[in-house]
Amino acid sequence: MTLPPKEKLVVIVGPTAVGKTELSLELAEQFDGEIISGDSMQVYRGMDIGTAKATPEERARVPHHLIDIIDPDEEYSVALFQEAATRLITEINARGKLPFIVGGTGLYIESVTHRFRFAQAEQDPELRSRLQRLAETEGVEALHRRLAAIDPLTAERLHPNDVKRVIRALEIYELTGTKMSDFQHRAEHSPYDLLMIGLTMDRQVLYERINQRVDKMLEAGLVEEVRRLLDQGYGSALTSMQGLGYKELIPYLYGEITLEKAVNDIKQRTRHFAKRQLSWFRRMSEVQWFDLTDPAERPKIVQTIKQILAGKFHRLPNI
Repeated sequence: MTLPPKEKLVVIVGPTAVGKTELSLELAEQFDGEIISGDSMQVYRGMDIGTAKATPEERARVPHHLIDIIDPDEEYSVALFQEAATRLITEINARGKLPFIVGGTGLYIESVTHRFRFAQAEQDPELRSRLQRLAETEGVEALHRRLAAIDPLTAERLHPNDVKRVIRALEIYELTGTKMSDFQHRAEHSPYDLLMIGLTMDRQVLYERINQRVDKMLEAGLVEEVRRLLDQGYGSALTSMQGLGYKELIPYLYGEITLEKAVNDIKQRTRHFAKRQLSWFRRMSEVQWFDLTDPAERPKIVQTIKQILAGKFHRLPNI
């Protein structure tokens, strides 16, 4: 019995500000592709500047998916992303196109590439409220330390500020006696005909690009974007408003800190986030890494990536 061919999938990963969007547009245009955002923040409508979404002009060049699909106060999860992305990969392949997942949310992307299986644990609103009060009275770090004591693997991948997911991990343990990390079963081999491209660069060069990107976001109106969201009633406790660039500007808009401190906090926390992103993707053996530190080398590197892609999927680029 002949097995059906695996569905094709290209994934482009790497830290924030490394150049994933630019490369993905170039490759998707030339290889008749469609882009699935692999970013947990780009799903939210009205959160455009701080999440570095592809511009309307860029989205006009190549079809994009899983951008602007929910409002900032709606629930979203890795399981919902997995379901949507898996369906889109099938649909894009069926159209004869090449699907690209592009982003930096490691858990979201790996849940698709290695088909995580998530156990369904019940919810306990009273327990959640108690844990939320603990975060508010003792601080998010205390809540995170509690998780680290029972489930260090999950604590390592969750930032203390990701209160919603920290609470969910504690809730699962309290209700089932089983750690969240034990619930997430990762397939040893990807179900896809998979090409994973990882972009990296010298840390200091990357950090400077991050600083410049934050400055450009501010010039593009990030403060006004956060103010508009607050005016629309989206409070600071929402998961969406805990995102980089949003969380740090809220205290400034409430008059609690200076703009200078808010901007410095965004840059520092984004640099820390980039470090965590690299750590996540470095442990995935399927990733083929390319160093974009030297701009003069970029054309040669991009050409190499195109040759790898063409050879693996037997597709000639559209020149």
